[in-house]
Amino acid sequence: MAQTDNKKFFENLSGAGKAIAVLTSGGDAQGMNAAVRAVVRMGIYVGAKVYFVHEGYQGMVDGGDNIKEAKWESVSSMLQMGGTVIGSARCNDFRMHEGRLKAAHNLVQRGITNLCVIGGDGSLTGANLFRKEWSGLLAELVQQGLIDEEASQKYSALHIVGMVGSIDNDFCGTDMTIGTDSALHRIIEVVDAIMTTAQSYFGLDWLKNMIGMVFALNGEMMLPTVKQDAVFYLSVCASDWVLIPEMPPEDGWEEKMCQKLSAKRAGMKRLNIIIVAEGAIDHNNQPITSEHVKNLVVQRLGFDTRVTILGHVQRGGTPSAFDRILASRMGVEAVLALLETTANTPACVVSLCGNQSVQLPLMECVQMVRLGQMSFENNLKTYKLLAHRKPESELPNSNFNVAVLNVGAPAAGMNAAVRSAVRVGISEGHKMFAVSDGFEGFYKGQIKEIKWADVGGWTGQGGSLLGTKRTLPAKHIDKIAEQMRKYNINALLVIGGFEAFLGIMELLAARGTFEELCVPMVMVPATVSNNVPGSDLSIGADTALNAITFTCDRIKQSASGTKHRVFIIETMGGYCGYLASVGGLAAGADAAYIFEEPFDIRELQSNVEHLTETIHPCFYVNENSNENYTTDFIYQLYSEEGKGVFDCRKNVLGHMQQGGAPSPFDRNFGTKIAAKAMQWISKKLNESYRKGRVFANTEDSACLLGMRQRAMVFQPVVQLRDETDFVHRIPKEQWWLKLRPLMKILAKYKTSYDISDSGQLEHVVLNHPKESEAMAAI
Repeated sequence: MAQTDNKKFFENLSGAGKAIAVLTSGGDAQGMNAAVRAVVRMGIYVGAKVYFVHEGYQGMVDGGDNIKEAKWESVSSMLQMGGTVIGSARCNDFRMHEGRLKAAHNLVQRGITNLCVIGGDGSLTGANLFRKEWSGLLAELVQQGLIDEEASQKYSALHIVGMVGSIDNDFCGTDMTIGTDSALHRIIEVVDAIMTTAQSYFGLDWLKNMIGMVFALNGEMMLPTVKQDAVFYLSVCASDWVLIPEMPPEDGWEEKMCQKLSAKRAGMKRLNIIIVAEGAIDHNNQPITSEHVKNLVVQRLGFDTRVTILGHVQRGGTPSAFDRILASRMGVEAVLALLETTANTPACVVSLCGNQSVQLPLMECVQMVRLGQMSFENNLKTYKLLAHRKPESELPNSNFNVAVLNVGAPAAGMNAAVRSAVRVGISEGHKMFAVSDGFEGFYKGQIKEIKWADVGGWTGQGGSLLGTKRTLPAKHIDKIAEQMRKYNINALLVIGGFEAFLGIMELLAARGTFEELCVPMVMVPATVSNNVPGSDLSIGADTALNAITFTCDRIKQSASGTKHRVFIIETMGGYCGYLASVGGLAAGADAAYIFEEPFDIRELQSNVEHLTETIHPCFYVNENSNENYTTDFIYQLYSEEGKGVFDCRKNVLGHMQQGGAPSPFDRNFGTKIAAKAMQWISKKLNESYRKGRVFANTEDSACLLGMRQRAMVFQPVVQLRDETDFVHRIPKEQWWLKLRPLMKILAKYKTSYDISDSGQLEHVVLNHPKESEAMAAI
């Protein structure tokens, strides 16, 4: 959007004269503070007054010091904090009419007619009821002489915008609620730690997953709520059994479970994991507790068994990069939505679909919650497919051979994608082959069949267990064709970064010479740089963002108690500024210097002048942002200009961004996208099988599978040529560039803001896809 359009936008949606109150209600969730910070700063940025409501609805009812005006500095240093610093409470008073009358009076006294509520469906439903009663409440206040008629007319409409903060991810209309990703981080961290110690012994380890709105001391409060976290974990790990309220086991489940555990033990598996979600029940509606099942295993099998109850650990800790970014985006969107509301606008929630912001009618979402969530069903189907191998007699016999390989730099989540591809391929009757060391290993013949059990435990492993190299195939096409003929490879799944994209294009170009290459090929993007055309996200980028964000938190913390200090942090990414920009948004950076947005000495000088307004600011520099204004140059410039005012420190994060165990998001994303890619391969193999052989040479037989806004899309690689800057190895258009103004706004810079992608009010649509489609949907 042009600068003039932007100025017009802020004139039309000016917050001058408006008052916005922000509160957190119900159970706390990591990322709530990031949402509060974004609401406060965006509200002040557009000229509105913003108020904190402490202790949720209870603070609104009690009034007094519980409702305070927020300043810009009020939300400094809260981005990385877990929980909610403005407090949250269950409020019985607000459930009563008298309580809501007091709340209305407290708001009118301060001229507040815009509410931003961060909480679960109960909190948001309460806000909608409050809005519906508003005119009647004002009339009562006038009748009681607490406000005059003029105030009643002036504040006649109450506007509500909600953001869903809940670790349960049980709200319809959004892919992820604020806090879910962080809770999954806690679960994954604990389970990964348990696995390392449990594998040392020949016992059985139990994981009791306790998620819910109300907690008993022993963690056994039975509530039939959606256990998204448990099922999510199941879909990306090698759990042996699952017990959740949404899927009560059939009669005789005890015997079936014990048989499976015995079979695993006979196969010399040293560790079994069983997930018991809070509220699990059997077919007769009888509760199933972790202790009950532990005793069952001990009595029937004699296995040494342990129970681990995660409890409130899932709510605690610093929010993940995903939750910080989600909450920051939603907070800004909430303010924009409030500025656009009219007296007839229904209460709405701002949410995320794919990577796009949307606004949905609040009550439509609440009503849909009880009908279930497609993402829940998809995770469950994915788990069933990947965790339980069908007997050989039930597998289709496709007689197709499919090879999978990793190409380019390693990225966390690659192994999860390989595991998923191998197991889905075997489930569909294919013989799966693993190629070591990318295209280099391909032409050298480093190819072997890979079985179901070979990929057990791969999901949580970082790097690439297959091995990966940047070698391109062009110089060795003849040898690769020879290996494909030798092993009768009928399809290729390539998991990797920009080199994988180039490699697929080179193989495609050689089809006219080598018929062996006339087979279905699909690429799944996996690179920390997130620079592959045709996909908004890549496997590995989320793990890298978390590494950057948590490192920046520690770097900032190191400056506590010192004089004013500035940090210059260099990130990876080649010429792609994704890590610097989105990592900067997650960590609360003041600026991020990237290649895609040229900068000069005047901008650097302006940033130096801005430093006096920020405590321990961070500046991110993409490694190839500028040929002359390098990280060293910027560091030296800031050090010189800051003498006597601040000192400067430089940190080059380097390859730590590629290492570590994959994040929950990357495990899930890698699992699902690879499963969908294998389904596409199966379809293409059947379509291209003629006269006893596979022959596929059309453009759509060599595709890249990527996320585009709200959907997973297969795109012929030849059609992506025009979208690609091959010199700098980046897409010509990158969606995340529109997020960069948010970072500047939240850091108190005056900037233009393109609202073309801001969420528009839509209606909730609950789809029920076919099982084959739902299994791999995201």
